[in-house]
Amino acid sequence: MPRFTFSAGNARKLLALPLYALGAIAAALVPRRRDAWVFGSGPGIGEGALELLRYVSAEHPSIRAVWLAKDETDAAAATALGMRSVLKNSARGLLATLRAEVIVVTHGFGDANRYGTRGAFVVQLWHGIPLKLIQLDSPATLSLGIPGAARLRGLLRRFYRRGFAGISLMPAASELAAGRLRTAFGLPAPRVVVTGDPRDDVLARATPARAELFTRLQLADAGQHTILFAPTWRDGEPDPGAPSPAEWADIAAYLERSGSLLIVRPHHLSVGDYAAGLTASDRVRMLGADLQTDITPLLPAFDMLITDYSSIAFDYSLTGGAIFYLAPDEESYTGSRGLYEPYREFSGGREVRSWAALLGQLDRFSTDAAWADEVIAHSSEVAARHFAFRDGRNTARVYEAVRTAIREEQRG
Repeated sequence: MPRFTFSAGNARKLLALPLYALGAIAAALVPRRRDAWVFGSGPGIGEGALELLRYVSAEHPSIRAVWLAKDETDAAAATALGMRSVLKNSARGLLATLRAEVIVVTHGFGDANRYGTRGAFVVQLWHGIPLKLIQLDSPATLSLGIPGAARLRGLLRRFYRRGFAGISLMPAASELAAGRLRTAFGLPAPRVVVTGDPRDDVLARATPARAELFTRLQLADAGQHTILFAPTWRDGEPDPGAPSPAEWADIAAYLERSGSLLIVRPHHLSVGDYAAGLTASDRVRMLGADLQTDITPLLPAFDMLITDYSSIAFDYSLTGGAIFYLAPDEESYTGSRGLYEPYREFSGGREVRSWAALLGQLDRFSTDAAWADEVIAHSSEVAARHFAFRDGRNTARVYEAVRTAIREEQRG
């Protein structure tokens, strides 16, 4: 069963409207502390929220930085990293959110205690550059899954707009990304600033990514070629790119002759059955969110990426590795969800619909040097178009942007 869909999430939001009203009253009564920042991320510890927390703790220790943990596992991970934490949905989590001057999130207000955000300076470090339409730009966002819900959708749109108005600052990787975020969240231009994405700073510095990958996989590093398969989320629908038994057999044969590993990284909210791959070959491994919450730090460990419409392609382009595009449902997906740019522009015109065609591309990459150069060049073009900064100082720029904006608010 799917763990999250837009319709289910929206229904919960409408039912919780009285709690939001009570939270607004509490926010008016509890004073916020100028030295208190809280951080959260929906999937767990990671993303730009972790980078910013680490920067604030190291460079500005007078600030009390607290991680808002989604559960006990998340809290234990925060403790292991030497971070203060509280459970976000506990009474302490609500109080920490109510007292914080700055709230940092990566997905939505629910990354913090959603009922305590009113009146804080909210920094939305959106989790990736959008390719597919999101939030107010996407009709899927307002889905309720019930017939005759036009009036409720209107109420929901107003609810979203009012909520998004509480975002004080939204960093973006480039002006191209900023334009998409401004329309998606209905934000005025000054609130969406091009600073670079903090979560990408890890890709600008040397890290033991490959060693960490093999540690997560509990596998010896024998110099295997590493291929990451990372499909996107489809709002509770199964992944049409999940291989059939016959396709798994072909994949296993390719992995054996090429000496490669295929690491499958499902979206943490996705629905897909990849178990047959583990049976087909010991060269197929799973790397779910239970093993690695945030995949970005491990991206340099992979020699190739296979994806569809996921923003992981943008982040991976910073590594300079080859990207391959498997999109068996291109027409239906782009028709129902919509994209910010034509898919062929995103993919470089090399998207395929089947694993047979994809494996053919992988073979060609290893035998046709000129074509391989074109594939690598496309990754460089993606990075050049979508990232304004690649100097590892995105997090510092975000911190300065927050401080500047707060000073301007206080003057005004």
